[in-house]
Formats: sequence, C-alpha cells, structure tokens
Amino acid sequence: MSYRLVANALDTMFSKGDAIAIDMPMTVHAVIIYLAIILAGYVVVSIADSFAAREIATRLRVSKAKGIFTQDFILRGGRKFPLYSKVAEAGPLKAVVLPVIGDDVGIQLRQQDVSWKDFLSCVDYHPGPKYYPPVYRPVDSVINILFSSGTTGEPKAIPWTQLSPIRCAAEAWGHIDMKVGDVYCWPTNLGWVMGPIILFSSFLSGAALALYHGSPLERSFGKFVQDSGVSVLGTVPSLVKAWKNTNCLQGLDWTKIRSFASTGETSNVDDDLWLASKAYYKPIIECCGGTELASSYIQGSMLQPQAFGAFSTATMTTGFVILDELGVPYPDDQPCVGEVGLFPLYLGATDRLLNADHEEVYFSGMPIYKGMHLRRHGDIIKRTVGGYIIVQGRADDTMNLGGIKTSSVEIERVCDGADESILETAAISVSPAGGGPEVLVICVVLKKGFTSQPVDKLKMIFSKAIQRNLNPLFKVSLVKIVLEFPRTASNKLLRRVLKDQLKHELSVRSRI
Repeated sequence: MSYRLVANALDTMFSKGDAIAIDMPMTVHAVIIYLAIILAGYVVVSIADSFAAREIATRLRVSKAKGIFTQDFILRGGRKFPLYSKVAEAGPLKAVVLPVIGDDVGIQLRQQDVSWKDFLSCVDYHPGPKYYPPVYRPVDSVINILFSSGTTGEPKAIPWTQLSPIRCAAEAWGHIDMKVGDVYCWPTNLGWVMGPIILFSSFLSGAALALYHGSPLERSFGKFVQDSGVSVLGTVPSLVKAWKNTNCLQGLDWTKIRSFASTGETSNVDDDLWLASKAYYKPIIECCGGTELASSYIQGSMLQPQAFGAFSTATMTTGFVILDELGVPYPDDQPCVGEVGLFPLYLGATDRLLNADHEEVYFSGMPIYKGMHLRRHGDIIKRTVGGYIIVQGRADDTMNLGGIKTSSVEIERVCDGADESILETAAISVSPAGGGPEVLVICVVLKKGFTSQPVDKLKMIFSKAIQRNLNPLFKVSLVKIVLEFPRTASNKLLRRVLKDQLKHELSVRSRI
C-alpha cells in the first residue's frame, strides 16, 4: 500500500482543498495517510486519539473537516479501547475506519462511513494514474491544521504552511545533527505538534522513522530501540523518570544512539544524567517551542557545551529578548528572569489563525524593540550566569501535564461539579522539589455543612472526572483542602500565591 494509492482514493470521495482529519495512533498507516492527504492537495486536520468526543467535535467544527480517518479501537496492553465510537459521537461527517486487528473492522459502521478496505477498493472503480503527480501550491498555502490546548476556551486552529516542514527539517539537521542513515524514534501522536515534526524532520533529512506500537513505558519499547538501531531518540521527561524508577531498561544495548532530544516538560538533571549513561553519555538536546512556531525557539546545540535541563542557544533564524515586569528587555549578557519576547521574523511560524485574531493573540500589548514589534510566546525563562536558558513556566494560567499543555480553568470547570461537597477548586501545577515534570494539585474549598472530606476520595473523584471529560492521560497527584483562596481586591484568584505555598509544602515533605 502506497501513499499514491491513498491519494487516488481520496480523489474519489473528496474535493481538492478539503480538510480531512486524522484521529488515530501513530502507525504506518497513519503516516501514509498524512502524507497522501498533503500530496493530493488536501489539508490534514490533526486530532489526538486521547480526546473525548466533545473535544473531537470542537476540532472538526473549527477546521470545517469534510472527513476523518480513524480506527475501530485502540490496542493497549492487550486491551481494546473504543475510538470509532467517540468519532461517531463527535459528528456526522464521513469516516474511513481502519481495523486495529486483521483486515475487517470489528464494529458496526454508520451508513455514511466506509471501512479502510472499501476505501482503497474504490480506486478499482475509479482508476487513476499509477504515478500520482504532487499537487503544487503556493508556499503560503495550508497543509496541516493543528490545535492549541484550548487554554482560554476554544482551542486555536493553527495552520501550517509549506514553510513549516522546512523549519522542522532545518532544526533537526542544525541542532540534533539528523542526517542520511539515521534511525529516528520519538513516541508521539499526529494530534500533537511532535507528530508532524518528526515526519518532516526524518524524511526531509534522509533518516528512517522508527514507529513503535505499544506503550513506551515498558521494557519492550527499550528493546525495540535496541533492535531497530535507533540513533536519535526523542523523549519526554516524565517518560525518562518512569524508565528510571522501574529500571525497565536494565541490560539493554543503546550504544547506537548518537543523541537524545527532549521536549514537552522541564527536565530533571538527575534523570537526564541517568538517561545519558544508557548510551555512553551521549548529549541530550533540549527543545522548547510551540505549535504556532512549527518547532522550537530555544534549543541545545552539538556545537556548544551543554548543561542538563538547559538550553544553550536560540534556534536558527530566531531572536529573542527577556522582558522585565515593565516590558523592558534585559541586556543580552545579564542573568535575569522574565517573559520571553520573540523577534517577529521567524521561518515557519504562523501568520494567521483560523478562529482567532493573530495580531491580538501574539502581538497586542507587546513592546517595540529596535524597531521590531516583539511576538508573544508566554514562557517565563531564566538566563543563568553561564548564559544557559532555563524555562521557569508560563506567564498565564497554562499548565504542562505529561508534555500536554492545558488550562487551569478547564480543569477547574470539571472539578467544580465533580462532587456535591465542592464549593470551588483551584488547579495548580507544581514542579517537585528535585525538579522534573510538573504534577497536578487540586486545592478545594468545601461548601458549608461539609466540614471535611477524605482527600484520597476527592483525588479519585477528580481524576476520574478529568480523565472522562478532558484527557485520560491526566492524573491528580495531590488534593489539598483550604478554608478560602487568596484573591485580589477585584476577586481574581491568586494562583501564584497558592503555587508558592504548595511548593514550600512539597519541599518540606520531601525533607521529612
């Protein structure tokens, strides 16, 4: 099965320029479908397979998708979890459904939907050329619609143009040293920004892409990395922490790895040292960026000394300053902490949003620096004495859970209605005392008449509600009951005060 066959089949069902969604795990079929949609002149709509039906529906509506590729089930640990049923609940548009096992789908399809087998067979009745000529479009034409996390309500629809793949490949070549003959592996999904990034980074650099079907938390993934000769391995800090805690990689040979890459969360120095030791202390290149940037704005570099958990340079074509509380840039060589302001000219970054005002979101209220209107990104970063950059968190109420950005407001909306005893909640993400990925803490104010509640019970209630309504990958690490929340004179919740209190409490606990 080739992407040319899929492209021909697409032309029998859709019209050129249509947006077509993909909501399935990162399989060989998913990769071929993704490339075929772009080759044939359509637009990919990226949706993560972990989303609930409501989140899928929002993304289909915003993108105006005309069809969707999905699977009947997701297979994890020998168990089948529904996927097609969530897509069917999300909306009535046509779905092409792939079987997770065998040749036939294991579920009854709606009348408008077709199985993968029937989708491909339609080419027999509408034969096209054996060679499918690529559809050439202007450089600023949209090839992929991705989405922000929806931290302020509806997720922003972020269009990637044909410049975005060039950005992905350039950074892989320039920072991670990706080249012909490499084997690139990074457990991810096409619904998140790293999915498209690794496709373009590997294929435009001449590297092979290694795809693993299963949980990357298990030893079997480590053996896959060993047996497939992975030379560049991408990770998320929480994944590394799990490997270290379970010691599941013991005895495996990872000596073919030339470099690691890490993104999604703040790295833990001890965990990074442990990871590097698995491949004779090969470098770990930290990456930090965003979907709207088509990759990173700061990264590590093979050409500079590196420090675990830190970034050594701005990425190619990127410039930035660190702003103080008044929006005034600090001198370039001064150690400081503040919000980052990006230079406006940035290869591959968005110049539009499909459902929001691009100028308002990224430029409104940002200062002018040397004649340039700085671009907002939202990170608080620290420049150390040695010139390294460390990300300190977000300037807004966004939190980063397991490499997925989400909103405090969205989590609180779900938790507030999770139990009759709850008056209000505050969702806070806190980094552990020793550093590393953020953990989710829910602070709770109880209604009158409910003097106390078992925190373990509330923790279970909140976790189930969040996993059911937002994302099954999120979990609550701690619940803290308080009498009232700290607020401003205008009654705005002071999450940062709560966060500082929790950091202190967690630090004391770690010393006991």
